[in-house]
Amino acid sequence: MGRTLQQGFRYVTARVHEIALALGHAQLDGWLFYDFRLSDPLAYRILGLSEDGIATRRWFCFVPAHGKPRAIVSAVEAHRLDALGAEKIVYRSHNEMVSALRAVLGGARRVAMDYSPGCAIPYVSRVDAGTVEIVRAMGIEVVTAADLIQRFEATLTREQLASHQRAARALRSIVDETFAEIAQLISAGRPVSEVSVQESVMARFAAQGLVTHAPPIVAVNEHSADPHYGPTSRHDRAIRRGDFILLDLWAKQAAPDSIYADFTWVAFAGNEVPDEHARVFEIVARARDATVELVQRRVAAGEPVSGRETDRAARSVIEAAGFGDAFVHRTGHSIGREVHGTGANLDSLETLDDRSLIDTTCFSVEPGIYLPNKFGVRSELDMTIEDGRALVSGEPRQREIVALLAAATSKRKPGVAT
Repeated sequence: MGRTLQQGFRYVTARVHEIALALGHAQLDGWLFYDFRLSDPLAYRILGLSEDGIATRRWFCFVPAHGKPRAIVSAVEAHRLDALGAEKIVYRSHNEMVSALRAVLGGARRVAMDYSPGCAIPYVSRVDAGTVEIVRAMGIEVVTAADLIQRFEATLTREQLASHQRAARALRSIVDETFAEIAQLISAGRPVSEVSVQESVMARFAAQGLVTHAPPIVAVNEHSADPHYGPTSRHDRAIRRGDFILLDLWAKQAAPDSIYADFTWVAFAGNEVPDEHARVFEIVARARDATVELVQRRVAAGEPVSGRETDRAARSVIEAAGFGDAFVHRTGHSIGREVHGTGANLDSLETLDDRSLIDTTCFSVEPGIYLPNKFGVRSELDMTIEDGRALVSGEPRQREIVALLAAATSKRKPGVAT
């Protein structure tokens, strides 16, 4: 984290006070953090710990609603949690560890841990079942820390929100530049393919100071019906006149703690988009906008809106159009320092995410319809919630499939209806 020991003490003191207030509001006796061999990176982030150094033994840190935090560490790595400045118990054996845990949790009846019942939200399910069993065997109710994690890990600072917006603007320009390049190459009769476009996007990322954990998706025709298709040199596809193209790209600025942006746009390598493609896009765009409007309406009214509800807003539009079975993934995901963050996901399909979308968070909205062996349409934009307003990143959003060869001779921006 780059903090001195004194700075670490100040950080954890402030963070413990914030956590204690949240625990009291949630009627919890405490939050029990646990890690084994870096199994819970969320614990390190939330507590402000560095992941550097040797971490081969189990440790616990109990932050109570009232009182000071206490740590349990192995004699092999007795200094592992010193940065917290917490009172610590050092154990050698398994029995000593369990005894220490019983002493630290004495009097607690309801404790949060980084787990998810039924692993419904895998992003926050970091504690193994056996460790949860140890705590429950002490007569303690263990509840999910999902809401706490969202509050203390998924919420963003002003600078982080600004970094997301900078990344969003850069990605939007890269989308336009990439589509223009494809049109120019096709018009000139020069070769262009999924892999060559992918490489071109990566070069543009580097030129704009962006980084990403994986290259973008460039999917042509039936490849676009695979939501997570990834082109390779062995399975490259040339892009020709009459082809449908899906471009999904995500990146962030290189500075520490920067936040990702994540967009998907679609195009047609011709002058006029086929009716079937246009019809499917129109349905997907309506589903996307139904979600955006629900979030904006609820946030403006100061009313809660859950990830599960927002997914249903999009899914109901696609189901009503007869394509319910072709919408195979959730409507959106939390966005943070990783492109898939730890906040509420827009999901009533893969999980039932009943967490509310909260202030200073970022998430994608990306419904899709996938027709095997034909094509798939996904339209993705990002949103943030800031000071009681739900904002769309990277406007203007895509309103129609980009007809690449027509757009090449038009002065209006591609995909933005006049």
